[in-house]
Amino acid sequence: MTAQRSLGSLLISAFFIFAGAMTLWDTTSYSDIDSKVFPRTVAILMIICATIALITGLIRPTAEEGFGHGTWWRRILLVVTMLAACFAMPYLGFLLAGAIAFAGGLIAAMHDRWTPTTIALYWGSGAAVMAAFYTLFKYALLVPLP
Repeated sequence: MTAQRSLGSLLISAFFIFAGAMTLWDTTSYSDIDSKVFPRTVAILMIICATIALITGLIRPTAEEGFGHGTWWRRILLVVTMLAACFAMPYLGFLLAGAIAFAGGLIAAMHDRWTPTTIALYWGSGAAVMAAFYTLFKYALLVPLP
């Protein structure tokens, strides 16, 4: 039963190793050296982490399910929100798409009761983080943002 439950995790790890390798291969066609840095860094880290997960799953499988216990609507909301933010970014811009991603992620992750204090704290800190990322990408790293 343990091997059957860990099969999904092993397959996902193998997929991420493959996706990282394909990303590395794709970056060989980029003409600008600066545009290669971020995808290569992420691909290498993805390959390393997925390889560690794959080896750990093979050496020491666990009987615990990968998803654990919880509500499915939170997981679906998170994925839908991230996809919506990705598709909205070219039309709404970096900040508004980031706000969509933050709001959906926060709603999906919030298990405690909403109070005026938590609302102000979370939304205020989220706005500060999004503004910091916007400033970093736009002015420090000179990344053209939509």
